[in-house]
Formats: sequence, C-alpha cells, structure tokens
Amino acid sequence: MGVQVKSEGPKLVPFFKSTCVYFVLWLPTSSPSWFSALIKCLPIFCLWVFLLAHGINFLGAHSSARKILAGLIFSALGDAFLIWQEQGYFSHGLLMFAITHVLYSSAFGMKPLSVWVGLVIATISGLCYTLLYPYLSGPFTYLVAVYIALISFMGWRAIAGVQLTNDLWTWTKLSACLGAVLFMVSDLTIAVNKFCFPVPHSRAIIMATYYAAQMLIALSAVECQDADLARKRV
Repeated sequence: MGVQVKSEGPKLVPFFKSTCVYFVLWLPTSSPSWFSALIKCLPIFCLWVFLLAHGINFLGAHSSARKILAGLIFSALGDAFLIWQEQGYFSHGLLMFAITHVLYSSAFGMKPLSVWVGLVIATISGLCYTLLYPYLSGPFTYLVAVYIALISFMGWRAIAGVQLTNDLWTWTKLSACLGAVLFMVSDLTIAVNKFCFPVPHSRAIIMATYYAAQMLIALSAVECQDADLARKRV
C-alpha cells in the first residue's frame, strides 16, 4: 500500500503547488476576475492532468476513472461560476456541482449496498436541511434540497465502499470515503455561511476541505489500475 501511495506522489506535485499558490495569493472575493477564476480552478486542472498522466488507455478501459475526470471538469466549471456568485451565478455553480455528484456516485457504484450507511447519512442530511430550511427562500428552498440529496447519495456510495469489518477495502476506497466526507463538510460550511450566519474563517475551511476532497476522490480512480497491476503480478 505504501509503495502505491508513494508512486502517486510525484504526479500530485503540481496540484500541491497550485493549491499553495491559491492560499498564498488569497485574492479577494469582492472583486471577481478571470485571473481569480484561473487561480481557483488551477488545482482542479492539475487533478485532470493527474488522471490523464495514467494514460489514455487507462481512462479508456475504466469507466469509473472517466466519470471522476468528467466530475472534475464540471467541478472546475462550478468553481468558475461561484467566483461570480454575488453577480447571480450561484445557482449555476450549484448545478455544475450537482452534476459532479451524479458522476462521482456512478463512479463509486452500487456495491456493496450498505443500507444502514445510507439510512445514517439520510438522517444527518435531513437534519441539516431542517436547520437550513428557515433561512431558505424562493427557488433555493428546493434547489438546496435536491443538492443535499445528491451529495448525500454520493457520500453514501463512497462510504459504503469501505467495509472495514470484512477487510473488503483498499486505500483508494478509503480515499474516496474521506474525500466524500470532506466534500460534504465543505458544502455544509458554504450553505451555513451563505444562508444562515457568517462562519469564522469560512473561506479557508471551505477551500481547504474542498481541495483535499477533490484530491482524495481523484486518487480513488487509481484503484482500477492497482487491480490491473495486481492481476499481472499473479
């Protein structure tokens, strides 16, 4: 496992560097520009490169890796829209990330089902929406509900893949699980900060958990390549 993680490290160097650039520059959100959009999206572009670095043949042979790459593409579009959220593009960003969660859910698959995990996540998600509901108005009343349902479903499929008690897990499944949880933390922070009340250091919390989530989910796509290597060794 350590060797596999170590082998992926060099491919992630551009992602770490571009993430550092984002936090070092810390461009003000009050004056959105194409440059600030580029700086925000650059770490996600680097994750595209990370997946593409595994080869076109790898992507062509594994639909889950292609779906995660497509999800990263829609994520970059969502990031760009959210740069101009105060100019009326918040719902556009919401739509892009909703598509991302559908793609990620499909990539994670429906096996194992783990109904109890789904019930726990559904309960937590319901509580979160109940807390947000009094602060929502207009189309956001149902848009946020749909979005919470989609990200919760994605989280369920990612967490369900980690079967610790049966040893049916890999480091990449654990990566997907942690990535999904961080994504949900990031988006919950966005929702509370936007609709309810200001969250201290919200931008730092949102972006740190978001970039970590996307990196971990991108790493989860490597599992199918690891499986291929294991079969070849056998």
